[in-house]
Amino acid sequence: MTVLACTCNRTQPIDAQALQAALRTPVVLHHALCRREAASFQRAARHGDELIVACTQEQRLFTELAAATEGVPPPDVRPIRFVNVRETGGWSRDAQRATPKMAALLAAARLPEPEPVPTVRYTSQGRLLIVGPLEQAAALADRLSDVWQVTLLGTGGALPQAHQHPVLAGRVHALRGWLGDFTLQWVDDNPIALDLCTRCNACVQACPEGAIGLDYQVDLNVCRAHRDCVRVCEAPGAIDFARSPEVQQATFDAVLDLRPQPAFTQHALPQGYVHLPPTLDAEQRLQRLWALRDLVGTFDKPKFFRYQPRLCAHARNERVGCQACVDVCSASAIRSDAQHNRIVVEPHLCVGCGACSTVCPSGALTFAYPDAAYQGRAIKTLLDTYRAAGGRDAVLLLHSQGAGQRLVQDWGRAARLDAALHGVPARVIPWALWHTASTGLELWLSAIAYGASQVVLLLTDEEAPQYRDALQAQLAQAQAVLSGLGYSGQHMHLVQARDVRDLAALDATIRTLPPAQGVAVAATYAVLADKRATLELALQHLIDHAPARPAHDTIALPSEGAALGTVQVDPERCTLCMSCVGACPAGALQDNPAAPQLRFIEKNCVQCGLCVRTCPEQAVALQPRLWLHAQRREPRVLHEQPPFHCIRCGKPFGTLKGVETMLARLAAHPMSQGAAAERLKMCGDCRVIDIHTHADVRITDL
Repeated sequence: MTVLACTCNRTQPIDAQALQAALRTPVVLHHALCRREAASFQRAARHGDELIVACTQEQRLFTELAAATEGVPPPDVRPIRFVNVRETGGWSRDAQRATPKMAALLAAARLPEPEPVPTVRYTSQGRLLIVGPLEQAAALADRLSDVWQVTLLGTGGALPQAHQHPVLAGRVHALRGWLGDFTLQWVDDNPIALDLCTRCNACVQACPEGAIGLDYQVDLNVCRAHRDCVRVCEAPGAIDFARSPEVQQATFDAVLDLRPQPAFTQHALPQGYVHLPPTLDAEQRLQRLWALRDLVGTFDKPKFFRYQPRLCAHARNERVGCQACVDVCSASAIRSDAQHNRIVVEPHLCVGCGACSTVCPSGALTFAYPDAAYQGRAIKTLLDTYRAAGGRDAVLLLHSQGAGQRLVQDWGRAARLDAALHGVPARVIPWALWHTASTGLELWLSAIAYGASQVVLLLTDEEAPQYRDALQAQLAQAQAVLSGLGYSGQHMHLVQARDVRDLAALDATIRTLPPAQGVAVAATYAVLADKRATLELALQHLIDHAPARPAHDTIALPSEGAALGTVQVDPERCTLCMSCVGACPAGALQDNPAAPQLRFIEKNCVQCGLCVRTCPEQAVALQPRLWLHAQRREPRVLHEQPPFHCIRCGKPFGTLKGVETMLARLAAHPMSQGAAAERLKMCGDCRVIDIHTHADVRITDL
């Protein structure tokens, strides 16, 4: 492998020897690689070795140059990796100390690409619905008709005289779907049928109240039933006041909505739905319309998630427990299916934010693009290389590949020109995610276990409001664990910045973060696909190297977003009916076949609350916490009772409290008197024998 680094006309210091020692691979330093030294890139590209270029600004130029150079392997055989070390560290006030960070970013670029994931397909045949005022809708339809077959649904205005496009009339009743599969339902409740109307304007002239406009719809609040319009429309027969309103339906591939309020209320609008409200400026309108022109054809996107119903803690026996993923989804892609004890995720609506996997306590939902194992490998590589190169107190800055990455680059460029800005500090390692919400508790704590001092999540305006609340709750869980174990300082941070307007505040916030206490020994484990297993590995490493252990080996956790904790049972209420055992999806609550006992494995508990909602005696409560005792991995008895012995054979068949409760509830029932009441104290076998040998009433005696 070869690394080509460029000082960018000597505007950033790069220590090639130190990088070469840290990476154990050749590092060739240039000063104008994209200009007069481009031949050096071509020579390096001809070799079959892997090639990393420490420049992203000229990525397009280098890619085209490689394609035009004879002997360069194609990108599907030997891809060329590009890494930004300029804005992320070279253009900073402490750029001289940024070598460990540069080495970390270059080392992470050497990792193999993540495993491919299944795809979701959209097929758009070019049927476009435009909803809005008729003049604007018709004007846009004319401009899009070379690509789309346009249908209009008017919300007022004047309809063009020429029949250029089909026009629907009525009120939108429902609109749902996604690119290639939108379903529109509208209520056709107007006397004028537009498919019969010739737009001769005779009805408009004849109406004495002016109730008919150039949209050829009757304003029934103004109409006084003169019916002059019906008389003048006798030949076409387009006006019929006796026509009953009806709900009609049609399908479209895409929707252009010109109304002020969108048809969908969720933050992430469906693919293929373009909202063009009047408040947008010219640039925004052009950007959205231009993107709309490209939505005809067949498209594939990654299936961002994996779902394992057997791990899901959403529902049991039609009782709903955890629904964190349903609440946090900004695309309305997740719905409850309590009847089948699961959730349903619509992949065509999923936008790949990964917030559902972050808040999922059991790991039933996991983010797949890329998965946690790949992210864990990347984070470990970053921190191991940074530490080996002499770096200290690393801050892992997680941001999105979209707006977050642009903001980091703007930050570096602004620091180059503005002496008041510090730039990305040398100890801050930016790492781009598909979406900022796609990593969670197990990866953040793993980063601390791998040697990071702090984890910072950078949010921009592209994230939904509920993401901030969910991430803040999960960060509070992580911080409570670390503080409870005696690690001093604030390890988890969430920073919000809209765009370049907030660069000064972002710069000041990150630059003034005091280092927090990290682990004395970095972890060596690998992040696993199983969320709970990875969380256990991280917790165990942090516990083993904790500066201090709390009293009673217990750390209280915030109730919001808790994925760890215990179950409390009221012994005065619990009858050991074991309903909670049947409802527990994680195997945390267990019975004992040999004795009337309710047992509990605390490590398995995901705090979903299904046991609380299932318990008929309301004897169960949740308590979020982290118990440090080794027994948290072993079954322990929460409640037990003496068995009740059959009065006929002496065999235990239930609990004393359970039978007493049953007898008390049935004491007044006429079918539970005398010998029948005594049978309730017998085991199943003896009860059958007693019924057949001492029958009180025979059917023939009635």
